[in-house]
Amino acid sequence: MADFSVVGLRILCEVARHGSFSAAADALGYTQSAVSRQVALAERAVDRSLFERHPRGVELTPAGEIVLRHASAALAELQAARVALDGLNERRLRRVSVGAFSTAMAALVPQALAALSVHEPQISVVLREGTSERLTDRVASGRIDLAIVTATSGSPDGVVFEALLDDPLLVALPRGHRLAGLTRIDPDELREEQWIAGSSDPSSTLLGAWTTGGWRPHVAFEVRDWTAKIGLVAGGFGITVVPGLSARSLPASVVAAAIDHPAAMRTIVTARRTGVDEPHIAAMIEALRESASQVTGHPRRAVRG
Repeated sequence: MADFSVVGLRILCEVARHGSFSAAADALGYTQSAVSRQVALAERAVDRSLFERHPRGVELTPAGEIVLRHASAALAELQAARVALDGLNERRLRRVSVGAFSTAMAALVPQALAALSVHEPQISVVLREGTSERLTDRVASGRIDLAIVTATSGSPDGVVFEALLDDPLLVALPRGHRLAGLTRIDPDELREEQWIAGSSDPSSTLLGAWTTGGWRPHVAFEVRDWTAKIGLVAGGFGITVVPGLSARSLPASVVAAAIDHPAAMRTIVTARRTGVDEPHIAAMIEALRESASQVTGHPRRAVRG
């Protein structure tokens, strides 16, 4: 006995349903000769007539009724397999939306994406950039799945934070600066310097608690744009604070040194909604941990909520 084809079985079912080769051809978008040819191949496979031909149509033979019954069951099973496979694809191809502030987007995220593409290629990542406060709010409202933010960005209800790394704050100096050869600088050495910052208010910028030792930094230029800040430093118009994550991107005309003060540090955390522990989000967090270890060598693991 020759083999049936899936196309032949489908055509046989349509001919039986419509009682006509021409009607089955119209329903399937085939020519009548193509339908006749597939029926003939099916009849050759069983070495029996499957239809009795009449002037106004066709009628199943007893053999045709047997084949139709099994053909319908076979096609139903094939359709069930297709549905199951589509469902498998939907489960495997998962999307995670990730937000990060600009420095993390430039340093931590690319390495995490590279690791994810190797170990979890079925996960698609959508990126959003913003401030830590805004990204935390987006996590809380469910607009994004995960965010990389600073630990001081607030703790809204329904959000859990997991510490990722401690990022030291550095002072960026022009290469010809009197302190440019140091790897660590005492804050008191900087009290007479001109500063370049996003605001004159130390509490609203990286000029944080480490500047409260009896002196207030003199902000000569208020500039928010990162490129502009570094350009002014390179030109010798002042110094600025940069996060450790950005040190690798400094131009050759600018050097950086650690600020020798325990408060000259910011903790970077991941933020996700409480109770959301889906595998694709966990995989992204693990990729970020791997990236953090490559950037700093000592990622943080503590959790707070």
